[in-house]
Amino acid sequence: MKNCYLGIDIGSISTKGVIIDSDNNIIASSYIWTNGSPVDSVKKLIANLKKELPKEYLVKGIGTTGSARKLIGEMLDANVVKNEITAHAIGTISLYKDVHTILEIGGQDSKIIIIQDGIITDYSMNTLCAAGTGAFLSSQAERLNIPIEEFGDIAITSNNPVKIAARCTVFAESDLVHKAQAGYDKKDIAAGLCKSIVLNYLNNVAKGKHIAHPIVFQGGVSKNKGVVKYFKEVLNEDIIVDDNGHLMGALGIAILSHKYSNGNTYNLNIKDLKFNTSGFECKGCSNNCEILRIIKNDKVIDTWGSRCGKTFS
Repeated sequence: MKNCYLGIDIGSISTKGVIIDSDNNIIASSYIWTNGSPVDSVKKLIANLKKELPKEYLVKGIGTTGSARKLIGEMLDANVVKNEITAHAIGTISLYKDVHTILEIGGQDSKIIIIQDGIITDYSMNTLCAAGTGAFLSSQAERLNIPIEEFGDIAITSNNPVKIAARCTVFAESDLVHKAQAGYDKKDIAAGLCKSIVLNYLNNVAKGKHIAHPIVFQGGVSKNKGVVKYFKEVLNEDIIVDDNGHLMGALGIAILSHKYSNGNTYNLNIKDLKFNTSGFECKGCSNNCEILRIIKNDKVIDTWGSRCGKTFS
């Protein structure tokens, strides 16, 4: 039998998973929508991965990252649970050892990671506004009646991108509607949106950061050729976009699960696993903590939220 390691990146929009072998090569991968239910999406994701996984492999480590990493980590008894910054950096460095700057734009967040000699030296993430993220781009594509899969291809045909104010989703949508009503060509509006995403990212997420090559652009939005074009144009630098750029977080956490493997073998037969959460407010003291119970197969396996140290069963 051969050993393999599972990495899952659970975001608010999409859930990504990879299985790697002992040499950190990807042998199975899947990318699906989270649809507001990380538990159900992970069950579906693992079902997809199992179909690709050769029978001679045993899963010897599981790592989780992303916004629901702790929840899914409890669900799968993961041996490693880490934040997205660490996971994305590890995944990228495994393929591009000399990378200096990682630009990442996902469904509802974006980040920049600065690396020096293989070590994270600086990073930043977007704040509350989702302007310039994948969700923002998808909503504008829908407004223009352009399939999101074709948006980038259409944008790069434009030689005259219109100016779109994209620092705020409300202003951007208003500006877009105005441009459409004024009769601007769709391809020029699409190009303007792509360029505005780049400018929004550089003026907000990457503000004050030293962007130097090699530069790797990843996340779901890296698949948009229009956004890639304007990153290259505005930065006047070559941009690396890996075919697996949308899986870098999952790859990184899989590598960490391999590194910190404890020798256990993990069973991926979770289709019938009963896993849910329930919340209540503790009245034991003046803190009035909101307590979250983690329930697996009708048994409370953990509770979160207690500030006074009180335990619950």
